[in-house]
Amino acid sequence: MLQALRERSQKRKKLLAQTLGVSSVDELRQILGTDIDENQRKKTKNLEIEDEKLKNQKNDVIPADEIVYKDSSTFLKGTQSSNPHNDYCQHFIDTGQRPQNFIRDVGLADRFEEYPKLRELIKLKDDLIAETATPPMYLKTNLSKYNMKELNCKFDVILIEPPLEEYQRTCGVTNVALWNWESIMELDIGEIAGNRSFVFLWCGSSDGLDMGRYCLRKWGFRRCEDICWIRTNINNPGHSKNLDSKAVLQRTKEHCLMGIKGTVRRSTDGDFIHANVDIDLIISEEQEYGSIDKPVEIFHIIEHFCLGRRRLHLFGRDSTIRPGWLTVGPELTNTNFNADLYSSYFSTGQITTGCTERIEALRPKSPPPKGKVPGRGRGTFNRGGRGRGSGARTFLNYCTN
Repeated sequence: MLQALRERSQKRKKLLAQTLGVSSVDELRQILGTDIDENQRKKTKNLEIEDEKLKNQKNDVIPADEIVYKDSSTFLKGTQSSNPHNDYCQHFIDTGQRPQNFIRDVGLADRFEEYPKLRELIKLKDDLIAETATPPMYLKTNLSKYNMKELNCKFDVILIEPPLEEYQRTCGVTNVALWNWESIMELDIGEIAGNRSFVFLWCGSSDGLDMGRYCLRKWGFRRCEDICWIRTNINNPGHSKNLDSKAVLQRTKEHCLMGIKGTVRRSTDGDFIHANVDIDLIISEEQEYGSIDKPVEIFHIIEHFCLGRRRLHLFGRDSTIRPGWLTVGPELTNTNFNADLYSSYFSTGQITTGCTERIEALRPKSPPPKGKVPGRGRGTFNRGGRGRGSGARTFLNYCTN
């Protein structure tokens, strides 16, 4: 059957060729324009396939208002920012993971793994601090009405952690009585501060940086450092939902101002300060929404730096009660403070933790002042633990000259 059809087709082609006056069927193909080589046929076929694909794609197009971009890779192709390892800010926009999440070895446990001498120094100081710490005492009271003189003590270190109005806007705090800066300034801190003393004031990340300085001046302190808490969000990545109306950037840090009272020379007062043991930066996970708790590392920084044993924490809570500290605040649930008993802990005159020969050998030191012989004056180390160690720069690179 197929052979018969082919023969009939061939006969028709020959008749047509004779009618048109050509000698063969091949010439007939040229006249009719059907003489196309094999490559040309393949190209034509490929073009037809591509046209078909384009038609199918047009049928599958999603309306613009239904497109969902899960990250910025579509817009950043061919740029360095397309690699999140090179652009942590862009990675934050895409995932909510803050850049500080990727800083390594920030915890207290593994921070000094590669520095054996510094690790030994920290351990020795922590052991000495624990041995000389007074039992924890706490006092539940309304600080806006309490007379600070009733504490009957002059303190070497005062840590102030006020529940700022700012926290209501940024942290969703609603379960505590909030304080404004005018009320904080009225606290009689100067009355309970020793002649040589330090104050650490948590002041948020907004107008507290300015108002905190006013407070320090009013209380008789000079601002000498700014400890910065960089908050990570590894456990709960995302973008801040409660933005401060005054902010133009998403704030992921908080400041603790440090003030100094009296004359504390880094070159001569080694019995009272050990400088450069820690840095002025804390990197740790932010607290749950609605919490105003601060990182516990601030206690370690203070205790490593100042050797004074009379430590006061204002606006403390049950979670911040700590050996070696007197905790005072309205959020405490109980009271065990006795002024006479607390004073008796220092009746022997031992108001500092002292030092050991090994700590003295390991701790960072500043070179002696020009023109003075090392080992002379108040900076001389005393084996008994209550003498004055050799001078050093303050741990935050500052102290009075």
